[in-house]
Amino acid sequence: MIKQSLSRVSRSLLVAGVCAAAVMSLQGCVELLVGSAVVGTFATADRRTFGAQTEDKSIVVKGELTLSKVLSDNTHVNVNSFNRHVLLTGEVPDQQTKDKAENELKAVEGVVSVINEIQIAGTSNLTARSNDALITTKVKASFVDTKDLYANSYKVVTEASVVYLMGRVTQREGERAADVASSVSGVRKVVKVFEYMTEEELKALLVQPAKSEKSAEAK
Repeated sequence: MIKQSLSRVSRSLLVAGVCAAAVMSLQGCVELLVGSAVVGTFATADRRTFGAQTEDKSIVVKGELTLSKVLSDNTHVNVNSFNRHVLLTGEVPDQQTKDKAENELKAVEGVVSVINEIQIAGTSNLTARSNDALITTKVKASFVDTKDLYANSYKVVTEASVVYLMGRVTQREGERAADVASSVSGVRKVVKVFEYMTEEELKALLVQPAKSEKSAEAK
């Protein structure tokens, strides 16, 4: 009963985030709202090291700043980074610009790899971006509702109704998350951009927090 109540509260907070996100129409705003309002109710921590989390934020800032200087105004490129693996999405007018964006991100310090999912097309409008923000939040809400997924272990990016899933997960978790995301209304396609780990590595991660808590209690 308590778990169901917490789930309903989490879902309500996510829905509230949707309303604000639709107004702001930026995926980064959705992530900020969900992160600050809901993450506290999640039981599992980010599977990246603190150093990797910090570096990911730095990579995104540096990448966006670089692209704003080298790309023309008729482009729309989003930069996301998880464990130093960068995902590029959005729209540019030609292949040359697409390649340029990728090369610029590869040159950013700390970047391990670049997954270039930029489309050669006209830039998306406000309605399309608001719809993508809504889909992102609906997918995250579905992960919260799913009892066999650690919702906070996934990064969700939506572009043109295509959902990209990032995170450090097992093969089993990745398939399950993709199935859940694909069932969300409005999702046209799901692309897995995961960094895979073994079941043994996952078990070790889940045990470590419990050991730390016991050590703290003993002190």
